[in-house]
Amino acid sequence: MTAWRRFMLALALSVCGASAAQATETWLGWVSWVMDGDTVLLVREGQSKPVKLRIEGIDAPEICQVGGAQARDAMIRLALRKHVQVQALGQDSYGRQIGRLSLDGVDLGAEMVRSGMAWAYRFRTGTGPYASAQRLAQQQKLGVFAQTQKPMSPSVFRNFHGPCHGAGL
Repeated sequence: MTAWRRFMLALALSVCGASAAQATETWLGWVSWVMDGDTVLLVREGQSKPVKLRIEGIDAPEICQVGGAQARDAMIRLALRKHVQVQALGQDSYGRQIGRLSLDGVDLGAEMVRSGMAWAYRFRTGTGPYASAQRLAQQQKLGVFAQTQKPMSPSVFRNFHGPCHGAGL
């Protein structure tokens, strides 16, 4: 590889790295409300207006779907009224913040998948960062995977039935 190509490659990587760094932001807050197993309302430290956060990498059952109330209750036990760290990754088409949520260094999205309360999911690609945790939860028949019939993933459920709460959640 020529010196010029190495230079251009290094330049491209540094620009991409700078863009990725700007796309994420980490902040602290507390969970004021749990809407369902993968969406919470947070109050950012030093602010009073809540922010809706869709937890990246997971898809919990819809609240009107089998397992939906249990998934919401699991997230309530994990996060409600607790101080958390948010790694904000952008916004979705509904205006919700998308990000990772952690409590004392524990990734709450990973915990939801590990306990069988959510699927590992990444928008448009299907599998998410917690695919191996999901396979283990399925093998151990945890949470929604304890059903005698194969559970319907939330994305398939929404295709057949639409969202439980209507547009905007």
